[in-house]
Amino acid sequence: MSLNLKNDLCVFDIESTGLDVSQDRIVEISLMKIAPNGDETTLTIRINPEMEISKESSEIHGITQEDIKDAPTFKEASGKIANFIGKSDLVGFNSNKFDIPMLAEEFLRVNHDFDMRARNFIDVQNIFHKLEQRTLVAAYKFYCSKDLENAHSAEADVIATYEVLKAQVEKYEELDNDMEFLAEFSTHNKFKIIDFAGRIAENEAGKAVYNFGKHKGKTLEEVDNKEPGYYGWMMNSNFPRYTKAVLKKELDKIKANRLENKKIKKEKEEKRMENKIEALKSKFGK
Repeated sequence: MSLNLKNDLCVFDIESTGLDVSQDRIVEISLMKIAPNGDETTLTIRINPEMEISKESSEIHGITQEDIKDAPTFKEASGKIANFIGKSDLVGFNSNKFDIPMLAEEFLRVNHDFDMRARNFIDVQNIFHKLEQRTLVAAYKFYCSKDLENAHSAEADVIATYEVLKAQVEKYEELDNDMEFLAEFSTHNKFKIIDFAGRIAENEAGKAVYNFGKHKGKTLEEVDNKEPGYYGWMMNSNFPRYTKAVLKKELDKIKANRLENKKIKKEKEEKRMENKIEALKSKFGK
C-alpha cells in the first residue's frame, strides 16, 4: 500500500558514538525521503564525530574510528542533511526518544538554524509497542514476513522501518493513513512534548509544564514563582541543548508577559489617578 502524504516523509536512522543524547555524536545518518507522489530518494552519510566511538556502540553498528577518520564533521554535513530533509515529516524507530533529540542537538551544537518543530514526528516503535510490543527485527518479521539482514546498519534499519510503517497502516483499521494521526498515535505522553527529550511539555490549557521530576505537571511559570533557582539548575546541568533552548524561550515569554502585565497595571493605576484628580477638580470648580 502507499501512505497518504500531505508533505514529504523522511524516514531516518542514526548510528552514534553512544546513547547519551546530550554528549554523544552521530557517526552515520541514513534518510529516505518519500514525496506525496511516491517518488523516493535516499541519502546516507558517515560523520566524523570528533570524539571516540564507544566499544559497545562499535560492536552494535560495526563502525570504527578508522571508518570515519576522513568523513565530514556534522558541521560540514549539516547543510546537506538539512536541505535533504527540508520540510518533511520525520519517521523513525524509537526516534522520539533518541534519533530526533540527537539530531536536534547536533544542529544546535553547530548553530545551524533548522526548525525541528514545524513538522510531524512519527515513532514506529511506539505504534508497534502499543499494538504488538516487539523489537524492530521482530516487527519486520511480524509485519513483513522477512528476516532483517544487517540489523543496526542505518540504511537497512531505515528500509525496514519504512516497510513496517506501511504494513502497520495496512494491517490495523484503527490507524488512519494520515501523518498527523500517526504522529499523535505514536506519542506516549499525556502532554504534548515540545523539547523532544520529554522534559518540557504543553498541558491541555496550552501552558508549558515540566514533564519530569518533583515539578512534573506544574507550569514553568508556577515553578519560577515559587522556586526561581530551578531554571538555573536545569541550565547548568547535563540536559540536552534543545531542552535548554526551549526552556529559555518559554521563560523569556513568561518574563515578557510579566513585564507587559506590570506595564498595563501601571497604566491603569495612572489612569485611575488622573480620573480621580479630574473628579476632584470638577468638584471644587478648578
